Amino acid sequence: MKLQSLSVLVSAMVMVGSTGAAEVYHTDSNRLDLYGELNGIRYISADEDKNGDGSFVCYGLRGETQFGENLIGFGTFEQEVKLTSSPKEERSNHFSRLGFVGFKLGDLGSIDYGRNFGVLYDIGRWTYIMPEFGGDTSINDNFLSSQANGVFTYRNSDFFGMLDGFNFALQYQGNSDSKVDKDKIRQLSRKANGDGYGLALTYNLNNGLSISSAYTSSNRTLAQRTLTISSDPNQKAEAYSFGLKYDAYNLYLAALYSETKHMTPYGDFSGNKNGEQIYGFAEKLKNLEVVAQYQFDFGFRPSVGYLQSQISDNNEGKTQNIKKYIAVGASYNLNKNILSFVNYRVNLLAKGDFIHKAKISTDNIIALGMTYIF
Repeated sequence: MKLQSLSVLVSAMVMVGSTGAAEVYHTDSNRLDLYGELNGIRYISADEDKNGDGSFVCYGLRGETQFGENLIGFGTFEQEVKLTSSPKEERSNHFSRLGFVGFKLGDLGSIDYGRNFGVLYDIGRWTYIMPEFGGDTSINDNFLSSQANGVFTYRNSDFFGMLDGFNFALQYQGNSDSKVDKDKIRQLSRKANGDGYGLALTYNLNNGLSISSAYTSSNRTLAQRTLTISSDPNQKAEAYSFGLKYDAYNLYLAALYSETKHMTPYGDFSGNKNGEQIYGFAEKLKNLEVVAQYQFDFGFRPSVGYLQSQISDNNEGKTQNIKKYIAVGASYNLNKNILSFVNYRVNLLAKGDFIHKAKISTDNIIALGMTYIF
């Protein structure tokens, strides 16, 4: 459940400032801003698990305090609350998206610790802009792919003030594996991780073109290694990603290519009943995402995108798509606070034995919604 154009706005606010947020107070050298979105979303699909209400509210607080001429302390907290509930839902109705604290020292950059975006998301957010779908290769709490727990992040803009547009980030994530009973190990292993690190480089040119690359490497937990079909189960979870973006003259184009090894989960981790279900971590997964949008002056923004995730060798030693679709839609800004949208996801996955056992949906989905931005 997400309104992805708003997610980009929020992540941009977190990374570069609080532009667009409502100022709660600003006293001397202290400032606190409030931002958020209230989303009413309806999904229409033949797949009952995908059909229904997906409404939620997301709100966040960002604070800053000035210690000296160049030293600034900051903190961000963001939470999502679902407005519907179901007995089938395993996740609680609310969860923390972000929560980190740090400081920035002029051109030397910033460092923070807490729950934050992994460096792979520096590129992933470029295609995370479709009205509702897209960005599916950025998985929450999956190493340093998207939102991640326990990360130290160092960011530097304009290469210490010497090269405009050249930004880089270094990141370290601590082990989050926990001791649980055997019945929960399989389920929790999907979002566990060992120690890991990452690097992201971005260069923004003056003509609206940006290029970026990122790499991460992490140790895997014992449970994750047992769920990976590999000749060497001790290999690390690795990923690299490359991205291109053009954003000028009301035209937005973005493309992402990435590969992950022993990292991306697939299938149903709730349990293997009678040997019918398939689940695990892909030994090698190739991802491609592209999106094109145009912003008309009167607020209308059409969007078209394509996404594909392909396992090089599944449990049968064959190439297998686990995600493949075209997303066509549009959003319309009624004013600066109200946004409406529609997005139609055309699922291109072919039905087969692997798809059935992995419980991957092959049905199309229509998403309709409105968002109030505050």
